[in-house]
Amino acid sequence: MSSNGDHWLKEQRTTAAKPLRELRLLAPLTGILVVAQAWLLAYVIDAVTFQDAGLDDVLPVMLALLPVFLLRFGANWRSARLGFEASLRVKQDVRSRLFAKLRRIGPVALHNERSGDLATRLVDGVEALDGYFARYVPAMILMSAAPLVILLAVFPSDWISGLVLILTAPLVPLFMTLIGKGAERRNQAQWEELTRMGSHFLNVLQTLATRKAFNASRRELHNIARISDAFRHSTMSVLRLAFLTSAVLEFFVAISIALIAVFIGFRLLDGEMAFFYGFFVLLLAPEFYLPLRNFGVQNHARMEAAAAAGQLASILERTEAPASDGEGESQEFHGAIVLRDVHFAYEAGREALSGLELRFEPGEHVAIVGPSGAGKTTLANLLLGFVQPDRGEILVGNTKLGAANSTAWRRQIGWIPQRAHLFHASVIDNIRLGAPDASLNLVLEAAEAAHALGFIDALPQGLDTLVGDGGHGLSGGQSQRIAIARALVRGTPWLLLDEPSAHLDSESERLITDTLQRLSGKRSIISIAHRLQTVRNADRIVVLQAGKVVQEGRFADLSECAGPFRDLLQAGREITP
Repeated sequence: MSSNGDHWLKEQRTTAAKPLRELRLLAPLTGILVVAQAWLLAYVIDAVTFQDAGLDDVLPVMLALLPVFLLRFGANWRSARLGFEASLRVKQDVRSRLFAKLRRIGPVALHNERSGDLATRLVDGVEALDGYFARYVPAMILMSAAPLVILLAVFPSDWISGLVLILTAPLVPLFMTLIGKGAERRNQAQWEELTRMGSHFLNVLQTLATRKAFNASRRELHNIARISDAFRHSTMSVLRLAFLTSAVLEFFVAISIALIAVFIGFRLLDGEMAFFYGFFVLLLAPEFYLPLRNFGVQNHARMEAAAAAGQLASILERTEAPASDGEGESQEFHGAIVLRDVHFAYEAGREALSGLELRFEPGEHVAIVGPSGAGKTTLANLLLGFVQPDRGEILVGNTKLGAANSTAWRRQIGWIPQRAHLFHASVIDNIRLGAPDASLNLVLEAAEAAHALGFIDALPQGLDTLVGDGGHGLSGGQSQRIAIARALVRGTPWLLLDEPSAHLDSESERLITDTLQRLSGKRSIISIAHRLQTVRNADRIVVLQAGKVVQEGRFADLSECAGPFRDLLQAGREITP
């Protein structure tokens, strides 16, 4: 996973090609400025100490130091800025691609994913890339150029010191390689632990009411404490290894610089070397190792990013239906919806739909009923474009529905699920979810048609009242009526409903049923029915069984003749999901 993560990270560098190119130009310039700074300082010290030079003699050289200092500061600042820009570009690109990928994969394929795991990858996983592009890559670029420039300056002055630098420089990558394998394994394990912890915490928050009702919340505190403590130990283990790496690198660097200082000192005492060159080389020695040390320290950021990159790549590499090329996004649809020999299976050997043949006429209210597993939800997913048929085709008029025009088609169909999700926003923003530019009059008309205007006016701030995530602060019936208004405000010719009155009290159910009855004939309605009230008012009832149509007709006709529909009625139960 780690090697795959490193390979994936390298591929992302193309997104930040421009700032990285500028960094490659700045790296040798930084080395040149370091050499110039050391030469000027060595000249001033040598002149004042051994050449009896006065202030006037060295003043021009000291003044020359000022622009060198400023240029070096500017180069360092610009390098940091370019690293930040490279990181920002990559994070924005990866985050956009991740969201686009999840949108194309769709809610059906993500149904079994843990939302906390996905959230951790999208937030913490993308942010983990920052250390790689903002610190590690700039450190690597600087290491590849600045030490080489310094070596070119050291060798003419003192070939022995240059030889020491060449021999000791490989110790940094060698030591990184030796301990890198164990460190990367620990980083990978820590990242997986973080995603599991995020998933668990989100699950606890979402089910807190249930846990409190069953007196399980206090017990969960011990589980959270145990998980947090395990993650703390894991984090400290990784940090311990990172600090050990830094300490060993510092040790090798200190020994190397001391070795150079000893060699220079002995030759100065023997008169074999001029003070200027000895001091010049001694000033450059720490500067030579500085990029190497920084690169070794930032290697921990690379390992952390590689662990996260493997998780991000696993999302981006998931298979999906052919994506829209954008040509069909403004396409219009007219006519009946026709399903011809539609087959679909979630997994091999278990077909949810098997040769389904159906037709929905404009202006018609059709109720889809059947036992659990009959294929009703799969039919809804197909009509919404969340999945594509394995075989067969779906037509709207003469236009074939597919991945290429699913975006345009969803603009023509309104979706009202059993339990609509309201977002942490105002009531009006929740209603405008699919039509952000809808006027206030349209919002009020939709709310009134959904029997929602009465309770909205009674809220503290009316349409501007803030709603909690998941509709917190509203009853189930109120949330559902806002969801209906959200579908109506778009003015779509087709409505797809998964029995919005299910799980509601009788009054809320009556109001919603009344809304749908008034819409009948004005909108084309496809209703996945679980309650008989909706079935009774439908123009046509379609009974599914084992992924096929087994009966069609009006309620009165189907209830009087023998068949699956009558069997459900005689069993004395509601039509189950």
